[in-house]
Amino acid sequence: MTTDKTSTAVVNPEAAKGADIAVDPRLLVREQGLGGYLTEFKRKMRGGDLGSIPVIVGLLIICVVFQSLNSEFLSAKNVSDIAVTMVATGMMAVGIIFVLLLGEIDLSVGSVSGVSGAVVAVLSVTHGMNEWLAVLIAIASGAVIGAIHGFFFARIGAPAFAVTLAGLLFWLGFMLQLLGDTGTINLDSDGVVGKLTTYYFADVAAAYGLAAVAVIGYFLSAFLDTRRREAVGVPSRPIIDIAIRTAVLAVFGFGAAFMFNQYRGLPLALVLFLVVLVGTDFVLRRTAYGRKIFALGGSVEASRRAGINVTAIRVSVFAIAGTFAAIGGLFWASKIAAANQGSGGGDLLMNVIAAAVIGGTSLFGGRGRTWNALLGVMVIVSIQYGLALEGIATPINYMITGAVLLVTVVIDSITRKTQKTAGRA
Repeated sequence: MTTDKTSTAVVNPEAAKGADIAVDPRLLVREQGLGGYLTEFKRKMRGGDLGSIPVIVGLLIICVVFQSLNSEFLSAKNVSDIAVTMVATGMMAVGIIFVLLLGEIDLSVGSVSGVSGAVVAVLSVTHGMNEWLAVLIAIASGAVIGAIHGFFFARIGAPAFAVTLAGLLFWLGFMLQLLGDTGTINLDSDGVVGKLTTYYFADVAAAYGLAAVAVIGYFLSAFLDTRRREAVGVPSRPIIDIAIRTAVLAVFGFGAAFMFNQYRGLPLALVLFLVVLVGTDFVLRRTAYGRKIFALGGSVEASRRAGINVTAIRVSVFAIAGTFAAIGGLFWASKIAAANQGSGGGDLLMNVIAAAVIGGTSLFGGRGRTWNALLGVMVIVSIQYGLALEGIATPINYMITGAVLLVTVVIDSITRKTQKTAGRA
C-alpha cells in the first residue's frame, strides 16, 4: 500500500505582511497617483536606492549657504564661470565613469590630459600644423594611450591600479619631454582650442533655443518610450509623471538660459559638454555595448559565461577613458591658453574621481550614469567658487572637498550593504 503524502507550505501571515515586495514604480504611480510616488519613495529608501537624491540635496545646501554669505554666488557672471570651468573636469569624469562601472580605476587621466595639451601645442605652434588636425591627433593619442593601459590590464592581467599608476608617471615624463626646456607653449586664444572656453553664443535665442530643444527632446523621448511599452503590454510611465518631470526640467533649463543671457550668452563649452553627456548616456543605456559594460561591472564570470568578450570590453573602456582625458586636457589648455609643466597635475586627478563618485557612480562597479559627472563636478566647482568668493584659503578647500568625498563613499558603502540586505544587489 502506497501513501501519497503532499507537503503543504505554512505561510506566516505576519511575515508576509511585512515583506518588501518589489513593485514596478510605474504601476504604483498609475494605480495610486501621488500616493504611489510616496510609496515608491519609501520602498527605495528601505532598499538603499538613493539615486541622485544626496547630491541634489547637497547642491541645494551649497547654493543656499554660499548665496547667504555672498550675493554674488548666484550672479549671472559667477554661474556662467562655474559652467565653463566645470567642463574640463567633467569631460574627464565621463571617461572615469566608464572605468568605474567595471569596478576599476584609472589613475593616469591627469597625465594623459597633460599629454593632450602638449601634443596640440607642439604640433600647431612649434611645427605649424593645422590646428584642427593637431586636435584630432591629440584626441587619438588619448585613445591609444587608454587602449595600451587596457591591454596590460585585460590581456596581460596586471592590476588596473598598478598599470595606470605607472601610466601616470610615464605620461607625465612624456609630457615634460614634449614641452622641452621652456616648459610652456602659449596657444592662440583665437584658435580652435582657445575658443573652447572663450566662445559664447551671444544671441539670446541660442540659450533659450537649447533649453527648448532639451525640454521637447526629453518629453518626446519619454512619451514615445511609454507608447512603445504600452504597445507590447509592459508597465509604462503615466503621462502625468512625464509632464511633471518635463515641467521641472523646463524650470531649470530656462532658468539657466536666463542667467547665461544676463552675462555673455550661452557658453560653447557647456553645449559641447551636454552633447557628450547625452551621447554617452545613450550608449550606456540604449545599446548592447552599454549593457555589456554594466553586466561586466556586476560579475565578470557571469559576463564571460554569457558570451561577452571581456577583454575587448575592458580595453575599449580604458580607451574611452583616455579619449575623454585628452578632450578634458584640451579644455584645460584652452582655459589657460597654454600647455605647461603643471598641466594635468595638482588636484586634478582627485577632482575627476571625486566628481564621478560624488555624482552617484559606485566605486564597486555596475551602478552609475554619465550624468553623474555633471552633478558631481557642479558640487566640486561650486564649492571652489563659493570659498574663493569668501577669500578662504586653498587648504580649507581641499579639506572640504575631501570631507564631501568621504561622506559620499560612506553613503555608497551603506547603500550597497542595505541593497544586499534587501536582496537588490
